[in-house]
Amino acid sequence: MRPIHRRLAATAAGLVLLPAALVGCGIGGGDEDESTTEPAKAPAEEAGTRSRERVQAYLDAMTAKDVAAGRSQLCELLHDGFDLAATGPNGDFADHFQVPAATITDVRSGPRGQEVSVSVSVTAGKSKVTRPLVFTVTRDGGDWCIAGEAPGRTAAPSSPAAPPRPKG
Repeated sequence: MRPIHRRLAATAAGLVLLPAALVGCGIGGGDEDESTTEPAKAPAEEAGTRSRERVQAYLDAMTAKDVAAGRSQLCELLHDGFDLAATGPNGDFADHFQVPAATITDVRSGPRGQEVSVSVSVTAGKSKVTRPLVFTVTRDGGDWCIAGEAPGRTAAPSSPAAPPRPKG
């Protein structure tokens, strides 16, 4: 046999044996009891779930004034800035702020990761204000973390649709 024929024969033999090898690895076989294996979550569903968990843990830490727990929800790049501002006069963990209510209102994919919209009520003395915030959550290595916090948008009041214009 010439060298080219030997390579073709070896390739053909490899392709014939490939299905058997894949069954041995668990790919392509049907002998497994599928009811005992838990299906993996879809990537988008997992991202939404993990993002919601991270933001809820941060909101809980804000309510409890647990700075360390709040910091642990953030991506490492934000730690230095958080350490400088968290308990400052306008920080999320400032002593004069209380957070009586914080609710996640939406989770969706955004250009930089998952965007988790929240509504946070803050009291300072007798003043109470509710503000929308958007947390950006991303995957950093093998873990999820909060990569940003920004003011959210308040829902614009809906206006009634304009009546159709007469043809004419």
